[in-house]
Amino acid sequence: MPVNLNAPDSAALFAVPGVEIGCAMAGVRKAMRRDLTVFTLAQGSAVAGVFTSNRFCAAPVQLCRAHLGSDAAPRAILINTGNANAGTGQDGLDRARATCEALAALLGCSPAQVLPFSTGVIMESLPADRIIAGLPAALADCAPNHWAQAAEAIMTTDTLPKAASRQVQIGGRKVTITGISKGAGMIRPNMATMLGFVATDAVVAPALLHALVTHAADESFNRITIDGDTSTNDSFVLVATQQAGHAPITQFDTGDGALLRDAVVAVARQLAQAIVRDGEGATKFITVRIDGGRDEAECKQVAYAIAHSPLVKTAFFASDPNLGRILAAVGYAGIADLDQTTIDLFLDDVHVALHGGRHPGYREEDGQRVMKQSEITVRVDLHRGPASSTVWTCDLSYDYVKINADYRS
Repeated sequence: MPVNLNAPDSAALFAVPGVEIGCAMAGVRKAMRRDLTVFTLAQGSAVAGVFTSNRFCAAPVQLCRAHLGSDAAPRAILINTGNANAGTGQDGLDRARATCEALAALLGCSPAQVLPFSTGVIMESLPADRIIAGLPAALADCAPNHWAQAAEAIMTTDTLPKAASRQVQIGGRKVTITGISKGAGMIRPNMATMLGFVATDAVVAPALLHALVTHAADESFNRITIDGDTSTNDSFVLVATQQAGHAPITQFDTGDGALLRDAVVAVARQLAQAIVRDGEGATKFITVRIDGGRDEAECKQVAYAIAHSPLVKTAFFASDPNLGRILAAVGYAGIADLDQTTIDLFLDDVHVALHGGRHPGYREEDGQRVMKQSEITVRVDLHRGPASSTVWTCDLSYDYVKINADYRS
């Protein structure tokens, strides 16, 4: 059961001018389910993306990077679920390329203008023929308001679709930002979102778009973890259709540029947190905040030591205030000159550890009261400097093992 997460209301997902979306049943892995999604993009759209750091990256990731690195302006996004097309060698690249060529032929554009994405089982051949056969139906289904359908069509082990949308005023014009994501397991940053797609009709200088998508990822998808595994297929792309009619945004530090930046981050963060709330077997949503570091990198290092720890995560699942596990994670995070006598630990409003030892006023029943909540904040103050950082994670339950043991069946 997802942690305080509901399916998106399609009426609350604003259409993005310049984007149309269609879904179809291609039978990639299972019959009678939408598993093929096509985004068509208006001419002049700009696209930028960030991808997995896994060196065993999937064929569509390799091809998508190459297409984005070419001079061809993207005109379509092609997504299949049910098969990751990873660990498939040259055959996987050939099959991904064939699907791009087929969609390009239907759209009258170059194959390099098609960006492919896949998610699902690793090391199985992509059924390119089924995907190609399903493309006409997906194109026939294209409409501006099919965001909710697409959010459902890209799911794998997700229990709920994930989508977010908002609108802001820029230069007197209404600007829309809408996005979807999928993911529930094999979640770790560097880059981590599994699959995420955000589009806006804002007018953005194309050269700035990569900086914006990188910043948005760093503030959202690169701050989540479920199980510490970095997927072979992680991809997060940002589309700017340039349709809104305001003056072009050429910087993101102030004014309208900062307004757009913050709106994109807000949508990306909602999508990223939805992934954690829907983590495989998750029963609790946990915020880990580290204060008092010398720099943000040091704070994230400690935060992830806590958030990745199976011992910490299983204690949260059991509602067991075995909070020495958190202090142990702080200690092995890798800060060589860390002074344990300066560390404070808080669990929501409960001061657990003071100067590296048990707080004199801490009572285990107070810790257990917090541990029983569905949403919990862990805060550690290192007392080393002015920096801070926050990441989001979930607990680790019996169901996580069951889901992943049965995944291919």
